[in-house]
Amino acid sequence: MIEERYHRPVLVREVVELLAVRPGIYVDGTLGGGGHAAALLEALRCSGMLGESLLVGIDQDDCALREAAGALRDYGDRARLVKGNFRDIAAIVDRVRKEAALPVTGILLDLGVSSFQIDTPGRGFSYRRPGPLDMRMDSGGKVSAADILNACEERELADIIFRYGEERRSRRIAAAICARRREQGPITRTEELSDIVRGVVGSPEQQLKSLARVFQALRIAVNDELGVLENALKDGAASLSLFGRMAVISYHSLEDRMVKRYFRELSEDDWGPRGVGLREPLRRAGFGIVTSRALTAGNDEVRKNSRARSAKLRVIEKKNPEGGTT
Repeated sequence: MIEERYHRPVLVREVVELLAVRPGIYVDGTLGGGGHAAALLEALRCSGMLGESLLVGIDQDDCALREAAGALRDYGDRARLVKGNFRDIAAIVDRVRKEAALPVTGILLDLGVSSFQIDTPGRGFSYRRPGPLDMRMDSGGKVSAADILNACEERELADIIFRYGEERRSRRIAAAICARRREQGPITRTEELSDIVRGVVGSPEQQLKSLARVFQALRIAVNDELGVLENALKDGAASLSLFGRMAVISYHSLEDRMVKRYFRELSEDDWGPRGVGLREPLRRAGFGIVTSRALTAGNDEVRKNSRARSAKLRVIEKKNPEGGTT
């Protein structure tokens, strides 16, 4: 299938079962090759709800939009593709909601980088493939990974690698990067960065882990992924109609902690400062958690798609005024 050539979507069955429960506007904020979007649309068609539904797919990658257009062509005007960043989900959803006059029933965010982007050497996302140190999700973006590596001071580089990659050797790696810059000039290739990290880290097993963390850290910094996620969680939840659901698939602990923490905040009543002893909360929670714990891929899915191993799915639902959920 086209969407699997671009990117094999993870936890598709779980996403469909938890999101496609009523007609309305569905927003795939990270469209990719259209795999999740196609599954949602097909589920809506099979349940007879497609005629009263509309899927909006958002992606900032032109290649992803081309692939998704092919994957979703059978659904005609029930699928609408938008080039943009899911940071702007509120504005995009508001515009579509006014035009379609439908409730916002479901929002999906499948975070991280697609298989196609990782496997394309020219994008520079992978330490396994030689290529330019780019890592921009949007080819029109201003700052590349090479720009960060060559412009940041040693301490700032160490902070980026530690904060976004949770790499213990961040200071040593940053020092080695700066020494390499001084001795041989700008670092512009993935293989150059890989060699630097390998020179700092000892065993081959640890090298692979550190390489993954360093490349992850740079990708997050280049694309401001955590800032984008923070905005999208807040604005996405605010955009949902009554009983609407938001599902988020994360792939590393930084993202999952943010999602888990924000979902918990949305689902907790506000009892004010400790020790006040109120009989009623100051504010009832506006959301309920659908997944009591993160859902993960089963062994069969992991065997077919190793990238599903780290995926975690969490879902919340907007509650009715009395505080209950459907």
